[in-house]
Amino acid sequence: MKPSRPVLARSILMASAAVASLSAMPAFAQSGQDPATELDDIIVTGAPFGISQSASVIATTVLDEEALATAPAATLGDLLAGTPGLRSSSFAPGATRPVIRGLTGPRVQVLTNGIGLIDASSVSPDHQVAADPAEATRIEIVRGPSTLVYGGSAIGGVVNVLDGRIPDAVPEGGLEGQLVAQGSTVDEGTSFGGRANIAFGSFVLHLDAVTKEADDYEIPSSPISRALADAEGIAREDTGTVPGSFSELDAWGIGGSFIGEAGFAGVSYKETDSTYGVVAEEGVFIELEQQRFDARGELRFDTGPFRALRGAFGQADYTHTEFEDVGEPGTVFESDGWEARADLIQRDRDGWNGAIGVQALSRDLSAIGDEAYIPASTTDEAGVYAVQRWDRDGYGFEGGLRYDRRTVSATPIGGATELEREYDNWSASGAVFFRPSDGVFVGLSLARNERAPSETELFADGLHIATGVFELGDTTLDTESVTTLEGTLHYDGGALRGDLHVYASRYDGFIDLRDSGVAIGIDEDGVVEFFPLFSYVQTDADFRGFEAELAYDIWAEGDRAVTLEGAVDYVDAETDLGPASRIPPLSLTGRVQYASGPLDLGLEVRHMAEQDEVAEFELPTESYTMINLSGAWRPFADEGVTVFAEARNLTDTEAREHVSFLKDIAPLPGRNLRVGIAYRF
Repeated sequence: MKPSRPVLARSILMASAAVASLSAMPAFAQSGQDPATELDDIIVTGAPFGISQSASVIATTVLDEEALATAPAATLGDLLAGTPGLRSSSFAPGATRPVIRGLTGPRVQVLTNGIGLIDASSVSPDHQVAADPAEATRIEIVRGPSTLVYGGSAIGGVVNVLDGRIPDAVPEGGLEGQLVAQGSTVDEGTSFGGRANIAFGSFVLHLDAVTKEADDYEIPSSPISRALADAEGIAREDTGTVPGSFSELDAWGIGGSFIGEAGFAGVSYKETDSTYGVVAEEGVFIELEQQRFDARGELRFDTGPFRALRGAFGQADYTHTEFEDVGEPGTVFESDGWEARADLIQRDRDGWNGAIGVQALSRDLSAIGDEAYIPASTTDEAGVYAVQRWDRDGYGFEGGLRYDRRTVSATPIGGATELEREYDNWSASGAVFFRPSDGVFVGLSLARNERAPSETELFADGLHIATGVFELGDTTLDTESVTTLEGTLHYDGGALRGDLHVYASRYDGFIDLRDSGVAIGIDEDGVVEFFPLFSYVQTDADFRGFEAELAYDIWAEGDRAVTLEGAVDYVDAETDLGPASRIPPLSLTGRVQYASGPLDLGLEVRHMAEQDEVAEFELPTESYTMINLSGAWRPFADEGVTVFAEARNLTDTEAREHVSFLKDIAPLPGRNLRVGIAYRF
């Protein structure tokens, strides 16, 4: 589906005006960030004025360009699944979404450059995220609800994919970029990608493209879990692969910006085409298309209370078609809309930083076909926020406030009258932090967030063929609110470094998709098939957990070091109806890393505990342990070329992701060897 010409034309006019206002500015070769924030560990997700990771009261993780260059050719959820506090929805390789502290779907905001994806990935776990890690130059993750900059919907956290498609700096020497190629054995997969920024005076042109292809992946056991086989009395047969786990992706983008001493302004365009199998239903596969236009800019001020004004706009047309067989299209999902935001960044005054901003979005979502289980709907939202931070070196305070109004309208399936639900949500947070000694940071934060129900939670009513369940929403759902208390400890003692986050969340009106234990009969050409009924219900809930990381250099000499690393995360979630659905179990990770200029080596052992604290009608998951090896070699002095390899799941163990809808019919991939080469210039 092509972009709407009137909307696209208006967007281009807006962007052109912004470009014209800055195009006369002299070129400069510095980043668009304030000089005070030009540090490697500065994050902007959650705080537009930028905060060092070691001084953040909220849990953050950053994957930089170097780490992403040698990362697996995986979707976003699978790539982040090894990060403390994160798992993957693991709906086969084609569609995975991040799960943060046991929360996913609309509670986890996945953004590109701070703007929503305008796709349908939060509607269902089989819907692919319309942003691939191979396009990213940096990925920032915020765990937890203290994310007022992006609204109450980010009640579980934020994953911000920064793609650099609109450059904000002139590349040194006038040219920079990257080329990456890799292949894997478990799925006979291949991946090729590249990007480049080319300077023409004060104008910088960006080009990027990625293509991926993978067959059904191999597994070490039967697709059917032992728990399901025992419960249903069915046999476990080794098929060698997970049928329907193939995937293909082609994406390309072009962008450009004018860069001057007082800021930058630019536009970009991107197309994504993807085809992937649906494991839950034999022969079903999905084709996804998205065309997206973005405009972004920044204007910096020499004097006054504010140091910068930033603006961003995104518009996209998204189509997701579920094929029941080749040439037999079934349900078609379409998501068209736009999102815009503007942020005023305060000037640093004696350790006092802050920002105020506005955000608005509009999206039309529809499902067309015999098995469309949600009606066409329109979502409009507008919000305003303010965040402040006062840092006095030895101690400091943070605070923020946000208001959102969301309107969701649709005519329920089988109904005759349009129903409109309007929600007014307030969110607030406050924190205090101390630095009792060098290298030690202690923080305590309290946040209260409110989230409006999504269109699926409100209006779902029908068989969702991709997940194999009958989903039933509830149009009377109220706002979901959560109060979270979180303690933070950062420690950097040189050779010994650590990070700890402990949290407790109390939900009022927690919205949970639960198996009702009832089967619904669907007549298919005279044959009645029965599908489990999953209903959205609202209850109270308590989430408690922690994430801890520790690293110790047992030997270091020059640029060489041997480091021991450990990580653990745990979440416990109880509702008034019993344990919450699909909550990840305890995980433990241990690593030994050797790092030097030309060579890096790593050995990782990752253990996932069993999960037997399950919701009603939910099956438990067995524990497993994976052993992984990795290495990277830079054969040339300038380190522009990196040859990398990874051996994953060396013992070919059977492993299942408990948070996945498909955990009982699709284990994780078996033993895999991945090799590749990256060239950065």
